[in-house]
Amino acid sequence: MKLPIAAALLSIAMLPFAGGAQAHHLTSKEDVEVKVDKNKNAEERKALWGQFGDWCAIADWHPAVKTCEEIKEGDDIFRKLTLQDGGVIKEKLIEKGDTSYTYVITESPLPVKNYQAQFSIVPDNDDADEVKILWTAKYDAVDGKKDGEATDTIDGIFKDGLKSIKAKLGKKAD
Repeated sequence: MKLPIAAALLSIAMLPFAGGAQAHHLTSKEDVEVKVDKNKNAEERKALWGQFGDWCAIADWHPAVKTCEEIKEGDDIFRKLTLQDGGVIKEKLIEKGDTSYTYVITESPLPVKNYQAQFSIVPDNDDADEVKILWTAKYDAVDGKKDGEATDTIDGIFKDGLKSIKAKLGKKAD
């Protein structure tokens, strides 16, 4: 009789791991370090935010984005990104700070779901004469797609966008 009890206990102990493939989130993170005057770190960070951080500024610096249209629906703010290939992504702003915003994708042809991301410009913790332009996201692969496809897509979007920002900043960016 001890074996069935042990088997039952083992089954119960394994329940938190059941369906783990559906419960985890994939992540993407890219950043660019930008040289600034350490005595004017906050001012330069805000100036960079003025250049790259506006909700629809993504159309000015991301090569895949053809246009960005801000849409208000009640109290909610969205942006509709029309891509160079004609695809459309609709994103909802869920939080905005002085040098950051957090958003979710509400409609998209991308192979992701449950997508939440943050774009920010933050102090570099180990260098007073640098700030980081940081883009991070958590998401899941859309049903029927492999995790690798979802991750490759988001990583590529982030890399292309920050590569463009880096090119615009020239020697200031690392």
